Amino acid sequence: MKKIILTGGGTAGHVIPNLALIPQLKKSGYEIVYIGSIDGIEKNLIEKNNIKYYGIETGKLRRYFDIKNFKDPFKVFKGISQASYIIKSEKPDIIFSKGGFVSVPVVIGGKMNGIPVIAHESDITPGLANKIAEPFCKKICLTFPEALKSIKKGKGIVTGTPIRKELEEGSSIKGKNICSFYTEKKVIMIIGGSQGSKAINTIIHKNIQDMLRNFNIIHICGRGNIDNNLTELEGYKQYEYVNEELPHLMNYTDFFISRAGANTIFELLSLCKPNILIPLSKK
Repeated sequence: MKKIILTGGGTAGHVIPNLALIPQLKKSGYEIVYIGSIDGIEKNLIEKNNIKYYGIETGKLRRYFDIKNFKDPFKVFKGISQASYIIKSEKPDIIFSKGGFVSVPVVIGGKMNGIPVIAHESDITPGLANKIAEPFCKKICLTFPEALKSIKKGKGIVTGTPIRKELEEGSSIKGKNICSFYTEKKVIMIIGGSQGSKAINTIIHKNIQDMLRNFNIIHICGRGNIDNNLTELEGYKQYEYVNEELPHLMNYTDFFISRAGANTIFELLSLCKPNILIPLSKK
């Protein structure tokens, strides 16, 4: 049986495309192993899919000054050693990286063991992790053709981004039952990403009473961002993160307000849902 190691993490955006690939990889006869961080969001998401999971040490790669920048490189070196050992033990045929800081040790470990590595970049401008990983990769799959100019000639290939098939199988009726809203108002889902958006959450919480006059609200606000003072509001459902129930909730939703992450953009396009997107600032 062919074997593939998947890697990527830190945020759900670096995991969801891997989740979208898993069913097809299994159908194609691949044994799947995942290398992620020890306690990142990817661990829970991957283990729920009964995939063998290895957690390694990793340091966050930052473009700004932080005292952690002086000690995190040691975590990266330790992660490279751990990843290299795992790869040598598992003997995969190929490694696929979706990016995020945890992927760098795995990509380097793959190169050290002579295993071909393919990475995927969701954005027009490659992230820091993929910029570091590029020299160790055979190919970089790209969502947007504009990203080709940022990749070494001949290494980039435009593939688009994987979309989870289960989104097409979501049930609006199941979504309605999950929320148990008492009124038939139109539904808005607000998505701030898996880590949440403080700016979006603050605006929504400040104006929630006005919004509820005309809409029911589903708010995915990120880990640790539930406002306990608003949990009893009729027509307002808060979630830190949603996984299995998301296809039903998205099909039930009429309008979306979301961070403009590449995965979210393409998922909303696949569902043909009206949306307002809020891009990240470069500042």
